[in-house]
Amino acid sequence: MVGSSKWGKGALTAAVSAVGLIWAGAAMAQDAPKLDTGDTAWMLTSTALVLMMTIPGLALFYGGMVRKMNVLATVMQSFAICSLVTVLWMIAGYSLAFSEGNALFGGLSNFFLAGLTLESTNALAPTIPESVFMTFQMTFAIITPALIAGAFADRMKFSAMLWFIGLWLILVYCPVAHMVWGGGFMGGLGVLDFAGGTVVHINAGVAGLVAALVLGKRKGYGKTPFPPHNLVLSVIGASLLWVGWFGFNAGSAVAASANAGMAMAVTQIATAAAALAWMFSEWALRGKPSVLGIISGAVAGLVAITPAAGYVGPGSALVLGLISGIICFFAATTVKNALGYDDSLDAFGVHGVGGIVGAILTGVFATQAIKGGTDPVGWIDGNFSQVMTQIYGVVITIVYTAIVTFVVLKVVDLIVGLRVDEATERDGLDLALHGETIQ
Repeated sequence: MVGSSKWGKGALTAAVSAVGLIWAGAAMAQDAPKLDTGDTAWMLTSTALVLMMTIPGLALFYGGMVRKMNVLATVMQSFAICSLVTVLWMIAGYSLAFSEGNALFGGLSNFFLAGLTLESTNALAPTIPESVFMTFQMTFAIITPALIAGAFADRMKFSAMLWFIGLWLILVYCPVAHMVWGGGFMGGLGVLDFAGGTVVHINAGVAGLVAALVLGKRKGYGKTPFPPHNLVLSVIGASLLWVGWFGFNAGSAVAASANAGMAMAVTQIATAAAALAWMFSEWALRGKPSVLGIISGAVAGLVAITPAAGYVGPGSALVLGLISGIICFFAATTVKNALGYDDSLDAFGVHGVGGIVGAILTGVFATQAIKGGTDPVGWIDGNFSQVMTQIYGVVITIVYTAIVTFVVLKVVDLIVGLRVDEATERDGLDLALHGETIQ
């Protein structure tokens, strides 16, 4: 009887423990993120939208603004960059940006996408397959260096462009993405960048300015007019950028959520406000509102709202758009003319300056009501320190990008030479570099 009693107590204890383990396991399984079909569907859509921003959006936007003899070379740059960055991102870029590393660089644990399976997820997007997150981030890595090409349009060798973009992706884009989004020190310090104000736009804009300065001005710049050959193409391109930007900003919520919905709303509002602000500024100062002006203003608004899209409400988006439209108008016209640098398609004036304005104003207008959490976020919430944090992030990005971009350009110049010869520049890049022309 005693043995039987001990056995009974032991069995009861074991049964209770088993039930406890099952209950704990069920609770953990319930708490663990699961793949969500709605989130996955939205992110598949967002990824396609962001890819559309480069091809055909940016290709048409830039292609319409250059002279006819360089239009094929310009659209070729966007297409070739899309292809090159895709392969480099698969080999090393994704790992360097988003795998565990140090404060500046990611590691190589995902080299050649090692560990990417049907079931794998990334901690930054736990409800969608890692394959979708990786490709979504790839489209950001594609458009960022493609934006730089607007600054050196009409004068860089195609071979030099490929070398420069490849090295710049690995040495500039991936580290900055890691520093802000991938677990690096800027994200750890609290720098807010919802969808790429620092990682994409300041990064690309500053690199574009450095490239324009290193390459020098186009032959005849300031003396010979360089009118856009087909603004209709640019309007189509800008329109595709505007629509695709919903994937860029609302997609950065990495979920089909209320946050994505608000990001979409404020993106539309800021973009429209900036387009009108640029248009009316130009109308008041130059007598006529131009097509090139209103589409440039829209892109400036898209750029400026990007870092703030997940943190601000509609009223703040309206103000942010108006401010960015006016400042970018003066940066791309008055300031550029006064300083005399040849940023061919205003990569710095729109993306660099717009990104800086947007990043700093994020620190002003970000609110706990939109971002979530329990602590005040931006200055409007009573937290002025966020403005200083944002300025710190802007300065770090500018300094790092400018220095490394300059070094990369000088190295490429030693390897293959950066600039086409004078005859090629005079006669057009299309025929000389690609053996084709527009009839």
